[in-house]
Amino acid sequence: FRIGGAVPTVFSYFSEVLAREKRGEHLSWLCMFWMIGGIYASAMAWAIIPHYGWSFSMGSAYQFHSWRVFVIVCALPCVSSVVALTFMPESPRFLLEVGKHDEAWMILKQIHDTNMRARGQPEKVFTVNRIKTPKQIDELIEIESDTGTWYRRCFVRIRTELYGIWLTFMRCFNYPVKDNTIKLTAVWFTLSFGYYGLSVWFPDVIKHLQSDEYASRVKHFRNEEVSHFVFNFTLENQIHSNGEYINDRFIMMKFKSVTFEDSLFKNCVFEDITSLNTYFRNCTFVNTTFHNTDLEQYKFVDSDFINCTFFHIRTGCQISFDDDYSAYWIYFVNFLGTLAVLPGNIVSALLMDRIGRLTMLGGSMVLSGISCFFLWFGTSESMMIGMLCLYNGLTISAWNSLDVITVELYPTDRRATGFGFLNALCKAAAVLGNLIFGSLVGITKAIPILLASTVLVCGGLVGLRLPDTRTQVLM
Repeated sequence: FRIGGAVPTVFSYFSEVLAREKRGEHLSWLCMFWMIGGIYASAMAWAIIPHYGWSFSMGSAYQFHSWRVFVIVCALPCVSSVVALTFMPESPRFLLEVGKHDEAWMILKQIHDTNMRARGQPEKVFTVNRIKTPKQIDELIEIESDTGTWYRRCFVRIRTELYGIWLTFMRCFNYPVKDNTIKLTAVWFTLSFGYYGLSVWFPDVIKHLQSDEYASRVKHFRNEEVSHFVFNFTLENQIHSNGEYINDRFIMMKFKSVTFEDSLFKNCVFEDITSLNTYFRNCTFVNTTFHNTDLEQYKFVDSDFINCTFFHIRTGCQISFDDDYSAYWIYFVNFLGTLAVLPGNIVSALLMDRIGRLTMLGGSMVLSGISCFFLWFGTSESMMIGMLCLYNGLTISAWNSLDVITVELYPTDRRATGFGFLNALCKAAAVLGNLIFGSLVGITKAIPILLASTVLVCGGLVGLRLPDTRTQVLM
């Protein structure tokens, strides 16, 4: 909720202080810090969360584990940004809205002098020929909001604010920005649908490939008859069918991806057991004792217990990240994906004002769609990760140019509202993409790939129909 309100405001605010000839480049540098934040977060997750042993207790009920350390580390940039905001000047447009003309004039002069020094023209004098004062609040509403009971004043002010927000929103669909809003809606929706959909799909597909490769190495044991044996070592990736285990002891060991099917356990002992993805299906337990294990009820599927006892069953997750290899891959793949956008960010920032926003937007989306299509031929983890990095690196240029174009196409009194509406639509498309793409993991690669490629290419072609804003003065 907080981020959704901050992003449109940041872009709208920053655009008000930029010189026209460097506006695209500096807005692109601003976009890059979103990705730097993503790299920082994914790197911290990879470095901190898997170390589950980083924990200490605060009383008997509160455990401070590594994921809480990660939350604190991620909060530090937010705190620093709040401190930095205290040194930033207010928006001149807002000061004019509230009638503080002198303060607005001083900030405009500061913006002018800073940009002139950057151009090498510090001697150029700041002059204002005309200030167009924003429309003030209706006098009747002003009187109503200052008189009457406190709840009447609150009601009038809230109603007035909501009405003003609605009017501003509807003006995003009026001439001369109506056509641009419709086209931007299509571009934002298609880019977000393809990007976020594939961002969820990529790690799950890689994990699915790992699972298939892991399952291909499973060991099968059939019709075993084991008696008076002590199991005190790890059993991993095995399927035991139709076995009989008589007077056996399973002591201080781990089961990792082990399944027992149609087996008999008689006079056995399970003690100090830790298990991951382990199940007993249609098994029979006779005179068997379970002590200090994490073998909960759901791990016994259609199994029968005859004169069995359970002591100190541990609930919850007992496996560490070292035991679950795929957990590292979640963070590693996420880190590589976010790191891959950095070169694209730098290139887009340097070329934004040279080749133009539309060329970069359309070209990047079309190339992203083409690179997405080649995922069809990915058959291994390394190929999929390489495609992920290429796709993210190409797509980021489209995001940067789209942010710049959106900021430049709206006038100041509608910029944050228009940007906020499109950003909200972007998140709705992301949710839709996550649902559709996520439901197809392990079923088919064709539909997600073709769908993402199609929407990205179509969105890029629509983006080419937007007006060029490279030399446009902000309204």
